[in-house]
Amino acid sequence: MNAPFRDPQTAGQVLDVAIIGAGFSGLCMAIKLKEAGRTNFRVFEKASDIGGTWFLNRYPGCACDVPSHLYSFSFDQNPDWSRAYSPASEIWRYQKATAEKHGILPFIRCDAEVARAEYDEAAGLWQLTLRSGETAAARALVAGAGILHVPSYPEIKGAESFTGKVMHTATWDDSYDLTGKRVAVIGTGASAVQLVPAIADKVAHLDLYQRTPGWVIPRMDYAFKEASKASFARVPFLQRLWRNLIYWRAEMLAIGFTRKPKMVAKFQKLAEDYMRHAIPNPELRAKLTPDFPLGCKRVLISDDFYPALQRDNVEVITDRVAEIRGNGVVTADGRLREVDAILYATGFRVTDWLSHVDIRGRGGRELIDDWRDGAFAYYGVVVNGYPNMFLLLGPNTGLGHNSVVFMIEAQVRYAMACIKWLWNGAGTVEVKKEVQDAFNAQLHEKMKGTVWMSGCKSWYLNANGTNSTIWPDFTVTYWWKTRSADRRDFDVAPAKVAEKVAA
Repeated sequence: MNAPFRDPQTAGQVLDVAIIGAGFSGLCMAIKLKEAGRTNFRVFEKASDIGGTWFLNRYPGCACDVPSHLYSFSFDQNPDWSRAYSPASEIWRYQKATAEKHGILPFIRCDAEVARAEYDEAAGLWQLTLRSGETAAARALVAGAGILHVPSYPEIKGAESFTGKVMHTATWDDSYDLTGKRVAVIGTGASAVQLVPAIADKVAHLDLYQRTPGWVIPRMDYAFKEASKASFARVPFLQRLWRNLIYWRAEMLAIGFTRKPKMVAKFQKLAEDYMRHAIPNPELRAKLTPDFPLGCKRVLISDDFYPALQRDNVEVITDRVAEIRGNGVVTADGRLREVDAILYATGFRVTDWLSHVDIRGRGGRELIDDWRDGAFAYYGVVVNGYPNMFLLLGPNTGLGHNSVVFMIEAQVRYAMACIKWLWNGAGTVEVKKEVQDAFNAQLHEKMKGTVWMSGCKSWYLNANGTNSTIWPDFTVTYWWKTRSADRRDFDVAPAKVAEKVAA
């Protein structure tokens, strides 16, 4: 028999809100609940500590490709960022410090993976089952697990037969020393452009297996001087101004990505010029030149990737990987390259939204089944058939040009507006199907003219070719449209007397 959830502070109670995930999304939700005076909530985190992506990803060179002053909460800005693009460990420390500052750590349970969440119509509650067998109940469910945490592995014949060390960038083993090893890196995306330069000078030899090249633009990273940090701390307005400048500079990229393709061509010319300057060898340059417009796949940002590829101990291999054997990698031409370690820099299962949690709504309907042809939601936050459930970084709220932390804050504000209806007497809050369908039809119509639908195969797309990942507009537009929840878009049913929970 499953053991009921037991927390010294909430034993025997029904939670107001259960939150899945303690990354930026879950932390933001918890902070805003506590600011609203609510303490009857819990955050369930599957990892051994908070931080989400920034706790799990610890491979060498790991950093964010959004400037630190923007990739942080607007309500808790940090004047002490060490660099324009801070490393993962510093972002994680910022998350820890923010959680502690706002007093939400006692509300977080780590090593508590939610395996199933089912809506109980009779009780008007979400019933949660943890992987441990423990159970919990809540009036509202917030799924803030994000999309960058379930590693994606390519299907390669014989992969399980390799006898050396195997690591994915998302499951890095710090105890394994790469010094002097022969290494194969599979993948040339965002994690690879960080990993390769960080290890190239340590390994004896590095084979980089590239299926598709990506457009690379210079990061132009730099360290902040102590005087700058002191100024930001002493005059917070300066930091807000700096953050706004970064935001609007990034926001302007959306013009080219969504409205004026000619602007993308200009950005691409800059990337081509950068490659021509950084890689004198025409043969290598040809290998690394994409055949799709900049932005169709994720734009890669790096100052040291191209120099690393020109080291004597690094080889870029574009032949297809045919199989993996016990001692190395075999390409389509039949050549075996022996290695000591295989490192997968192949990203995450981005389009498999919430596939690791069995979520069931009204009548036992399964979210994974409803989304079999592509995930959808209303503003990425609410889904018809799943009352009192709110998604953070849900379908079509990812970005190709700006900071998702900005999107998270907008989504939390929208979810909080709906949850307040529950606090004020509502029993269920559920988006109307016709509202949801009209929104998604309009969204995908707008998506047609964007760079993300210009013909390349990317992780933005589902198997059927639709894009359920990216927001096809300005982030400021999203912020404006989600500034409040319109009750007319929802079916809001009154609570039964027995369901009412004291504040």
